[in-house]
Amino acid sequence: MKTTTVSDKGWIVIPNDIRQKYKLKKGDKVNIVDYGGIIAVIPSSKDVINESAGMFKSEKSLLKLLLDNRKEDIEREK
Repeated sequence: MKTTTVSDKGWIVIPNDIRQKYKLKKGDKVNIVDYGGIIAVIPSSKDVINESAGMFKSEKSLLKLLLDNRKEDIEREK
């Protein structure tokens, strides 16, 4: 666990080894998330679409599943 100090402006320094591990550099964005008593600093995705590709593995494509689901909904509404 790393410890850092909050400045009077609310700034914190992310330790160098952590910045290197997550390839954080000047100007990069991070998200601050409050998990009810736990604060997390999460690097923002630079390319959300490509980084999340393949996240949900399935026999069918997600689009196909959504279209099938929509057809079922339409049938039930009739």
